[in-house]
Amino acid sequence: MAAHILIVDDDPVQRRLLEAAVRRFGYQTTVVDGGELALKLLEVPGENPVNVVVLDLAMPGIDGLAVLRRMGERSIEIPVIVQTANGGIETAVAAMRSGAVDFIVKPAAPERLQAAISNALKVEELEGETRRAVRRAGSLTFKDLVTRSPAMERAVQLGRKAAASNIPVLIEGESGVGKEVFARAIQGTGDRPTKPFVTVNCGAIPENLVESILFGHEKGAFTGATEKHTGKFIEADRGTLFLDEIGDLPLETQVKLLRAVQEGEVDPVGGRQTIRVDIKLISATHRDLLQRVKDGQFREDLFYRLNVYPITLPPLRQRREDIEPLAHFLKTRAMRFHSGNREVGIAPATITLLEAYDWPGNVRQLENAMLRAIVLCEGDALQPQDFPQIRHEVEGSSGAVSSVPREAMSTTGLQQVTTPSPPTAAELPQTGPVDGAMRALDERGDVRTLADMELDMIRFAIEHYNGQMSEVARRLGIGRSTLYRKMKEYGIDAVGERSERLAS
Repeated sequence: MAAHILIVDDDPVQRRLLEAAVRRFGYQTTVVDGGELALKLLEVPGENPVNVVVLDLAMPGIDGLAVLRRMGERSIEIPVIVQTANGGIETAVAAMRSGAVDFIVKPAAPERLQAAISNALKVEELEGETRRAVRRAGSLTFKDLVTRSPAMERAVQLGRKAAASNIPVLIEGESGVGKEVFARAIQGTGDRPTKPFVTVNCGAIPENLVESILFGHEKGAFTGATEKHTGKFIEADRGTLFLDEIGDLPLETQVKLLRAVQEGEVDPVGGRQTIRVDIKLISATHRDLLQRVKDGQFREDLFYRLNVYPITLPPLRQRREDIEPLAHFLKTRAMRFHSGNREVGIAPATITLLEAYDWPGNVRQLENAMLRAIVLCEGDALQPQDFPQIRHEVEGSSGAVSSVPREAMSTTGLQQVTTPSPPTAAELPQTGPVDGAMRALDERGDVRTLADMELDMIRFAIEHYNGQMSEVARRLGIGRSTLYRKMKEYGIDAVGERSERLAS
């Protein structure tokens, strides 16, 4: 069934234009001329619930901002695209703070309107379901985080202790590892599970709006400030404030954030007095904050204020034990977005494939892979061929370094390595590639670690192809970005190592 779009506008000409455009995009429409009728329709969804609202801000009676506020008060969680003839910054800030997902200026180009609706529907599908599931199940706690990994279990133990305290917490980890989910578990396990959990993506706020969004502003504080607005610190009072991507915060704002964290007080823009707040502060970053301090991009005093209780979440490639349970969980979630009614499982060979991949995008990438696989799947279980990109990278990489006979390969194309019999002393090989062959055993006769073999193979490939990184990546069966990431992890300097070999 096509998505249902509610158009709310008091201008009859604008209503007709919007209705015609939205129907051309292939959506169903309902049109009302005011905020009161819109709220009545949203409160009683009926058989055809609304998926997205296109809302005019300037209307007589109940205007657009009032509609947004009442939707929030009544827990009506439907994406709203606001539109107005006045495209000022203040209007955009007010609408976004009230819960809108997008903002367009009249008259909106059809392409811009179509993109806004498409993005709003994605928000409804991919993010709205998670929020509703968490709300149905109550507060998320560490009991809801299932892990088999010792590395992740250590992080969970630290998180439980952080939940019992009110000290600032800094969650570090690569993009996509689940830092916000972990922060919500800290809140749900602590003494504020029913209080507000306010999220701020510090890297997505325009520099000229950071202070207003974080600390709020008074009416008339600057041109266009027609109303008083509370900041995120005040919204999170008695609850939890989650500052995501804190490493991207502008230096000018870091000074004011330091005082708010240190004193528990905020100064709204244009305000005459400070406001005390009681918050549990959780920050998160995928950057090396200490290195940014050394580079002069992050204040040292703020770093030590935030880094009171650091917790590092391991990337998915370092906790492969969690891939199978995560795959089953994400598969179940992905089925909700599929139009078919069938249930599918996951073949054992597929789990083997997923566990062999490095997942540079971590859990977020695994979730996206499961969504695509559900669409591609034609049987009753997800097979390796339903993950073409992952399969290509895994099998391409294994083919570059493996010398296992074809008879030892499984029907899925994944290599199965048999355990060699213990060698004699005379048969012990040296480590490293020799004459183009990769040695599997160390000087004691033990199987070498995958990390050691990967390090040797990358070095060998760089030397063999004279430092031509595109060719090295192609021959190793990985992307160039993955190659450079692995070189950074292993401390490989391609230019320096080639120069040393040439000199010798």
